[in-house]
Amino acid sequence: MNQSPDKPSRPRRVETLRGIAKLAVQGTTGVSRVAEGVTQSVWSTLGVPGGTTPGTTRGITGLVYRSVNGAARLVGQGVDRALVQVDALLGEGGAARDEAPARAAVLAALNGVMGDRLAADGNPLATAMSLRVQGQAKGKVLLLVHGLCMNDLQWPDDYPAALAAAGYTPVFLRYNTGLAIDHNGSELSMQLDDLLRNWPVPVQELAILAHSMGGLVVRSACARAKGRGGAWLGYLRHIVFLGTPHHGAPLEKAGHWIEMLLGKTPWSAPFARLAGLRSAGITELRHGASTPLPEGVQCHTVAATTAGRRSLLADRLVGDGLVPLRSALGEELGFGKASRFIAYRTHHMQLLGQSNITHKILEWLYTEPLG
Repeated sequence: MNQSPDKPSRPRRVETLRGIAKLAVQGTTGVSRVAEGVTQSVWSTLGVPGGTTPGTTRGITGLVYRSVNGAARLVGQGVDRALVQVDALLGEGGAARDEAPARAAVLAALNGVMGDRLAADGNPLATAMSLRVQGQAKGKVLLLVHGLCMNDLQWPDDYPAALAAAGYTPVFLRYNTGLAIDHNGSELSMQLDDLLRNWPVPVQELAILAHSMGGLVVRSACARAKGRGGAWLGYLRHIVFLGTPHHGAPLEKAGHWIEMLLGKTPWSAPFARLAGLRSAGITELRHGASTPLPEGVQCHTVAATTAGRRSLLADRLVGDGLVPLRSALGEELGFGKASRFIAYRTHHMQLLGQSNITHKILEWLYTEPLG
């Protein structure tokens, strides 16, 4: 079970880039068609006849729109041919080491913004949920669940070593963050049953570390498992939430999530311009989740605030830049006082990898489980 992220094969790299180029071409021609349709609608009210096809224009205007669409298609064909040559130049040299994280970051960003649409269209760029095991299989399993527009390769490098030292085998989840939270929760519940059923050694316990949206997916998975009798829930001992918007994140409406999260890497930054798009996953962040915490499980939450200390004003208005403090603390969910931790002068993305937070997580995991 000792696995590591595989380097994408050369055909897979080419197909991925072709898929992205196809999206770009479709986007250009789609916008052009909409613009032409609007133009002709306006002109129709003035009695100006349209083209041979409904919604198209004629004359010089029609020639312009046809030229735009034709150019876009030619660009797509040219990119398709060029990619084969570029891929041959990439070869298996040093640049390949950085390719897997770059590709994963781009796809994670794209799926976060419009993953529900990609999945509905059957686009091969839609991320399928998968689990990646790292290290020697032990009886204690710890699942790491990433947040919106992120992927399993973006967890800090020191986490696997720290978790292994605590006696856990890290298992990393990758999923399409643009899909509805309940959809991902249901899929995760089924995959956890399969994982533990096929684990090569007897399972002693399961713990989960979830960042941001990942915490809502985990809560949904627990609710689904309780409803349908998922066996994995009986092994669950700890859940640690990092900056999870338990009671929602108002900044979702302003597109701030996209602008902040996608601007964190050079590969995903271009998608920040798509802040106006709203996948199902993004939309649901505004209200959080209504599902309760699972019974018989030690649940802990880490909240961050950019403020230097707590105050009435800071608690209500200041959070980690994306999630309000009260929402991350899950004040309506009944977290115990000893199971809440606040990181001051800390941004949402800084919740990953801070030494004081890592030490607190390990402290919680070492505590005796309930019952």
